[in-house]
Amino acid sequence: MTDKQRPFGVSMTEREFAECLPADQAAFRSPIPTQMVSNGEYNPLPQTEQQKKVEFLIKEMADKEAKRHNMSRRDFLATSSGMATAFMAMNQVYGNVFDVSEAEAKNPDAAGDRKAKYKGQFIFDDQTHFIRDDFKEEGLLGLTKWAEGAKVNPNIGNIPTNLSRYKMDNYLKEIFLDSDTSVALLSGAPFDDPNWWLLSNDAIQNACRSVNKMAGTVRMLGHAVITPKYPNWMDEVDRAIEELKPVSWKSYTIGDPFGPSKFAWRLDDEKLMYPFYEKSLKAGINTICIHKGLMPRDYEKAFAGTWEHATVNDLGKAAKDWPKMNFVVYHAALRPWLADPPDLEMAQFQKDGYIQWSTDLARIPQKFGVNNVYAELGSVFASTAVTNPRFCAAFVGQLVNLMGPDRVVWGTDSVWYGSPQWQIEAMRRLEIPEDIMKQQGWKIPLGDGRGTVKNKIFGLNSAKLYRLDAQKMAADAMTTPFDNDMIAKMKAEYLAMGGQRSNAAYGYIAKQGREFDLGV
Repeated sequence: MTDKQRPFGVSMTEREFAECLPADQAAFRSPIPTQMVSNGEYNPLPQTEQQKKVEFLIKEMADKEAKRHNMSRRDFLATSSGMATAFMAMNQVYGNVFDVSEAEAKNPDAAGDRKAKYKGQFIFDDQTHFIRDDFKEEGLLGLTKWAEGAKVNPNIGNIPTNLSRYKMDNYLKEIFLDSDTSVALLSGAPFDDPNWWLLSNDAIQNACRSVNKMAGTVRMLGHAVITPKYPNWMDEVDRAIEELKPVSWKSYTIGDPFGPSKFAWRLDDEKLMYPFYEKSLKAGINTICIHKGLMPRDYEKAFAGTWEHATVNDLGKAAKDWPKMNFVVYHAALRPWLADPPDLEMAQFQKDGYIQWSTDLARIPQKFGVNNVYAELGSVFASTAVTNPRFCAAFVGQLVNLMGPDRVVWGTDSVWYGSPQWQIEAMRRLEIPEDIMKQQGWKIPLGDGRGTVKNKIFGLNSAKLYRLDAQKMAADAMTTPFDNDMIAKMKAEYLAMGGQRSNAAYGYIAKQGREFDLGV
């Protein structure tokens, strides 16, 4: 697919993309997606039979409760009780993976009590995105007409049907008003074609400064994107250190996430990268975030000659050679369900404890004797949680038990997915089934939504990485820096005026099975 043919943010082939629909237009507006949603970096699987059952149950239960409360189904599903209803449906289909009670679904007071339990919980989203105001690649605009041609309901809500949904204003709404996120790390991505850069390094830092000035607190932190092998790439590193002062670096070892790049590189390239690590540490920047995993189904063909760079076979040596540098692996290096159905992936895990590429990451700390490697959960938590929650629990559980709960960090990859709140709720409620714990010989459960393990994952690990005051963010802290800042006041006013999540997902879903079932 040529750049002119390629829709914004899509690395799938033309054939794979033709099998997709825009999620915000075609998917059922559930508090939790009822089928896999892709951010465009991989092709989503069609809705499974189990997911169809979940969707049916959500509609059935929501219709009943909405009628009892004299509400529309959509309005009910936007409430805390509606969120609980979705988890109830998932447990009925997949088994008791999520901590949820029938009382939450039926009684708004019970749902409110649970919500109050999490007031002030520190949540650091380690991977968030929006696009610059002058972004010119309007590929998504064409999806609106395309969706209408597929007979998608044109009145399906009021979310913008153009790139504005991915820009800063809507980002702030989705991240800070419609979710419990406390602090967001703003990220970017490099492309061989500079016209495709979502945000420049300057734009990232300007956005952070603007938001933090408005809030009166530190609500946003920002990367600087590095481009090893680009001509004069170290000059931009020097400029970023001197002028921008980022808290960390971000890059893709595959070079360009859209296809084979002439700028693919390795973390353990001594000539290319070791001078960079030295310079970074001298400047006081000791964290680099690296995209790994998350490839489209035909990655061996579509990324011929570069896909190996999306694995972690270059990480162990680099981490051992540079113990003071923190390596945060985005997407936990998971090769998503691409060639194999979810059931086969789960069967493989139950047979040998191996999860494609992610297990390789989880084994690095022990194999190389290092403690400076972290796993981030953006996109992969979302896709696994809605496709096979037992697998999701196994995936997160393996990272926690092999790497340790101090080495897993929260991220959602939003706003590609709309509001991150359902992901937060899913993580709060998720537990590793006892049979998996016993089979794998694991000793560390995920525990309570505000327990030690999940508090570390949600925010305290990142607070240490980015030198925030972890004590003020502690679970037992009476107050947080964010309780009374301007964003907190805006959120209170927003909610008082009836503001609520749209339950819209912004990515792509598989077209198969949705052409004739687009009800909301």
